[in-house]
Amino acid sequence: MSPSQSIQNSLPHDISLKIASSLQVFDVCSLGSCSRFWRELCGSDCLWEALCKDRWPARDFDKDSSAFQDQNFELDQRMDSNLKGWRELYISKHNEMAEKASMVMNFVECALAYESIEVGNYLKAIEFLKSMQFGFKDVQMFFLKPKLNVLLNLVGLHYCIIWLDVPSKFVKEALHSNKITERQVCVQWWKLGRWFYGFRLRDELHSRNASLGDLAASNAEVLWVLHRGAIHEVLRVQISAVKPTSTSWSHQVAQSVNE
Repeated sequence: MSPSQSIQNSLPHDISLKIASSLQVFDVCSLGSCSRFWRELCGSDCLWEALCKDRWPARDFDKDSSAFQDQNFELDQRMDSNLKGWRELYISKHNEMAEKASMVMNFVECALAYESIEVGNYLKAIEFLKSMQFGFKDVQMFFLKPKLNVLLNLVGLHYCIIWLDVPSKFVKEALHSNKITERQVCVQWWKLGRWFYGFRLRDELHSRNASLGDLAASNAEVLWVLHRGAIHEVLRVQISAVKPTSTSWSHQVAQSVNE
């Protein structure tokens, strides 16, 4: 008997289930691939019921679950034939949210002009997330990823703070765990010039660079500008990624001479 089998046999079922219940969904899937024992345990209906209700707390899963059974739902051929009810439901809902997330991402990518996006399209992307009923964990899973355009990170961040009203502490933890806290965006807005002795002055350009971590913590001014959009005295708002600063040619030459 191998050491792993010995450990499995010595663990009471409720303790094993408690261990699996403390994990995130990706870890549950990884644990389930370790052995037949863990595969069967990690496929438990009670485990996936908890995962469903944790990820989508506002959804009426009792209604969904009964509808699922009444319709005699047939599994997609790509799915494991051993899937149980709540695991089916989780995968089905996850795939549905993945398709919706892809639609929002495609919209943002198409709306980009010279690597920036106008605030109207930016706010429309956030409205899509709201209408599609994205939860905080959905946003973490699909939008707060380092490989994505930082503007998609910002859309997810803004949605969580303004619409989901997620506490700053949890948003910062999500940014940190996904290693995107230091990613930066540039927000520029143009305000109508003020009147001065009967003359209207030139329109004012305001520009702010901010990291996602700063926006999650305390940068209320930039979030307020983004949330309000182009309205009244604000003529235009444009959002882009902050480009890394390049060293000037003369500075490089001076540096090589000194060396």
